[in-house]
Amino acid sequence: MKKIILLLLITFTLSCCNKDDDTPSNPVDQLPQATQIGANTFGCLLDGVVFKPGNVSNPLDAQYQLINGSFYFSLDAARRYDNSNYISIGLGTLNLELFQGNIYPLLEQEDGKANGSFFYNTSITYTSINKTGELKITKLDQVNNIISGTFWFDIIDSQGVFHQIRDGRFDVQYTN
Repeated sequence: MKKIILLLLITFTLSCCNKDDDTPSNPVDQLPQATQIGANTFGCLLDGVVFKPGNVSNPLDAQYQLINGSFYFSLDAARRYDNSNYISIGLGTLNLELFQGNIYPLLEQEDGKANGSFFYNTSITYTSINKTGELKITKLDQVNNIISGTFWFDIIDSQGVFHQIRDGRFDVQYTN
C-alpha cells in the first residue's frame, strides 16, 4: 500500500511541474509560419531576438501600387516596447515591378531598386551598397492583393550600431 501511495505521490508531483512546452526554445520556431494566404503576418530575428509587430495602432501596413506607370511596394512592421522604444522594420521598392519567385537585392533607397529599412524611435536608416540583403517574393496575387515573401538584411542605425535582420517572413494583404 505504501508503494502505491508513493507512486501516486510521485506521479502527481511530476504532473504539476510547469514546463512551458508551448514556447519553442529556438527563436526561429517562434516566428509566424511562412504562409501564402494573406494571413497578415510578419516576423524576423532582430539581432537574434524575435521581432513581431504589435503594441501600436497600425502594427503592419502593406501597399503595392501602380502610380503613373511605375510600381511601388511598401511593407512596414512596427512594435512599441514597454520601455517606450519604437522599432519598425520595413521593405520597399521605388519604380520596380515585383514578380513571384524573383529575388531582389536590398540596396539603397533609389529608383529601380528594393531596400530594407530600420526605424528606431525617431530615426530611420536604409540598406546600402555596403550593408545589403535580399527580398524573395514567394507569392504575388494581384487579384486578391496578397504578397508573401522572405527577407534578410544588415543595417547600421543612426547611432552607428550594426543590426542583423534574419529569417524574415511575411504574408500580407496589401492595399493598392
